[in-house]
Amino acid sequence: MFREPGNFKGKSLSRLGWGKSLREGKAERDRMVGSEAALVRKLEARIRKQARLIAAQREALASSRKIFDRASAAANIGVWQCSLPDETLDWTDVVYDMFDLPRGSALDRSEIVKLYSEESAQELHKRRGKAIADRTGFSLDAEIITGKGNRRWIRITASVECQDDIPIRIFGMKQDITVEKLLADRTRYLAEFDVMTGLANRSQFQTRLSELESGHSPTPAGALLLVDLDGFKTINDTFGHIAGDQCLKEAALRLKLVYGDAHFVARIGGDEFAILLGAHLDRNAIVHLARATVRAMAQPVDVQGRPLEFGASVGGALLADCSPCDLFSRADAALYAAKAAGRNTYSLFEPEAVLAEDSARVA
Repeated sequence: MFREPGNFKGKSLSRLGWGKSLREGKAERDRMVGSEAALVRKLEARIRKQARLIAAQREALASSRKIFDRASAAANIGVWQCSLPDETLDWTDVVYDMFDLPRGSALDRSEIVKLYSEESAQELHKRRGKAIADRTGFSLDAEIITGKGNRRWIRITASVECQDDIPIRIFGMKQDITVEKLLADRTRYLAEFDVMTGLANRSQFQTRLSELESGHSPTPAGALLLVDLDGFKTINDTFGHIAGDQCLKEAALRLKLVYGDAHFVARIGGDEFAILLGAHLDRNAIVHLARATVRAMAQPVDVQGRPLEFGASVGGALLADCSPCDLFSRADAALYAAKAAGRNTYSLFEPEAVLAEDSARVA
């Protein structure tokens, strides 16, 4: 059958067009696959980079946590939190160690509070309640008796976290300040007490006297007695300072027995003592105590099997007979009068003697 050349040529072009479309489709698909592969490689590279970054951050976080744990352990500082209102506690290891409890053991707040001293527990309850009510925080130095019976002081700091103005958590730090507390107490003790005898020192006596003179004394006083040991220098010179120190300790002990805890007794010099008596004592009671002091000091002191003897002169003044500013000088004058009378005796300041002396000066 005869076919026109034009028709044959048209059909060839059609086939050629279809082939071109196939090639172009394949090329487009190849381009798309290539583009997708490139995108996948790019995403994979980004993921690897993010993974390296996360690993580095995890390592840095672990390192920071290790440094924090070491620092908190060295400083005896632990972190705590308590969920509200269910009171669920969460502690770091240092806090467990502080309370002598096994690390990670279950915590019951009602049982933990029982480890606080009564006074500290009451103060903790008050400050914690106020902080939650006010949406603020608090700090407190508290005394605890640990699970093993050890007495410690801890410093608590706390902050309240709220959500929609509703407290949901209270958290903060606990620090063991036992050593700091002991050092502070020791420093305060050395500033106010005589190390050898355990009595108040001259500084504390002067403070009490100043409070009395200014009218701001926490405890009303009625009289002042000054005690000077007779024969003490001879013991020091003859038997040495160790024997002298033993006599001073014994003298302080005897004063404590005579006057008890109800009176303020201080060592104000080498062998000098001062006693502030309460306002409830009358003149007869003060005379009785002065005599008892002389008798107590007259008893020998056994030092390494050797009985050593010394005595005491006592001078006193009643606040009813003079102003607070004159109390010490009047008692000191009475003490010298006791020494002038032969020592180992007592003398009370007499207002009549001052009046007689003033009259003689006027005449």
